[in-house]
Amino acid sequence: MANDEHYDDLETRDPQEREADNLERLQSQIAHAKEKSGFFGKLFADFEAADITDRAALAKLPVTRKSDLIEIQPQDPPFGGLNAWPMEKLWHVFQSPGPIYECDADVKNYWRFARGMWAAGVRPGMIVHNTFSYHMTPAGTLIESGARAIGCPVFPGGVGNTEMQIEATARLKPAVYAGTPSFLNIILDKSDEMGVTPSYSVASVGGEPLPVSVRTKIEDRGITCLQGYGTAELGQVAYESKAKEGMIIDEGVLVEIVEPGTGNPVAEGEVGEVVVTHLVNQAYPLIRFATGDLSAIMDGASPCGRTNARIKGWMGRADQTTKVRGMFVHPPQVGQAVGRHPEIKKARLVIDQADGRDSMVLKCEVEGGGSDDLATAIAGSIQTCCKLRGEVEFVEPGSLPEDGKVIDDIRTFD
Repeated sequence: MANDEHYDDLETRDPQEREADNLERLQSQIAHAKEKSGFFGKLFADFEAADITDRAALAKLPVTRKSDLIEIQPQDPPFGGLNAWPMEKLWHVFQSPGPIYECDADVKNYWRFARGMWAAGVRPGMIVHNTFSYHMTPAGTLIESGARAIGCPVFPGGVGNTEMQIEATARLKPAVYAGTPSFLNIILDKSDEMGVTPSYSVASVGGEPLPVSVRTKIEDRGITCLQGYGTAELGQVAYESKAKEGMIIDEGVLVEIVEPGTGNPVAEGEVGEVVVTHLVNQAYPLIRFATGDLSAIMDGASPCGRTNARIKGWMGRADQTTKVRGMFVHPPQVGQAVGRHPEIKKARLVIDQADGRDSMVLKCEVEGGGSDDLATAIAGSIQTCCKLRGEVEFVEPGSLPEDGKVIDDIRTFD
């Protein structure tokens, strides 16, 4: 049950209780996905749900990458067999850039955005001015489902028609803005030109970074501005509270931070790719879904009283694919090359250019400095996995930056 501060009691649970409950739900979700989803039935054929008893066991399951859906879905339209409910139980089919297709169903708070909106200050009866797109993509519906779960009527403004939207809000006086921070800035500036005083007291924003300068400008107008992090496939993953110290992981998902290009978890606090597992979505039960986004787990709990783990928010893209000598090089290829040599503690492929010629150097953290034989073997793996020649440079363990990069393209094209 919601109280004035928290959406429900799940947010303040003992962390050990939460973890035990999440692992129990995880086993149930894996079993459901294996039985009802053609895709996960094949992907997890060699795994038993009952064996996934902790996060170490979860980390052994293969990841499904957002970028993979572009190839997977056309083989079994529209969702590539990832859906675990039949088409007659689904409500919408959305299209996101790629194209990638997503679905939703007649489930209260399907996308789980109500929790983050509540943390921002949205309360029953507030009118929500929703400026996320309703056209083809799920963005507008994500927010609307959360607002309706709280008990808020929604004005579906969508994108554009700024003056018309301002004229409507002058009559409706919505207390909540939902959309990108950049469009809110446009609305505020245009409202000043039109002589309209915005009625917002809360802004629930997302879809793009929220710079400090932009947040400050919004909050100087007396508007509480907090951001959420989610994707079109997963719904809400994490959200800010009024403490504004990181983003609290949603109660309906498990989040792992892994080395980009692999499914291997990084040490707590290190930057890596965000991998998310649904715990409550039965219609589209994504398990170990690699978002392509970078973040890191923060130490400790939020001062707001919510006890779930926090991430630092969006820190860039993990997809560091680049083109070298006319060939694409992908992080998974680098991961395959590195994985052939257990001596490598950490590695980073540096792409540079001199005199118009591209070069690749795999910098490898190896105890004891490595050897010529090892360097030759690693160079062979680079050639095999990346289809390009590359040099090998051994560096001291701990000397490579902890920024989540597997490929570092330092070329300039002035």
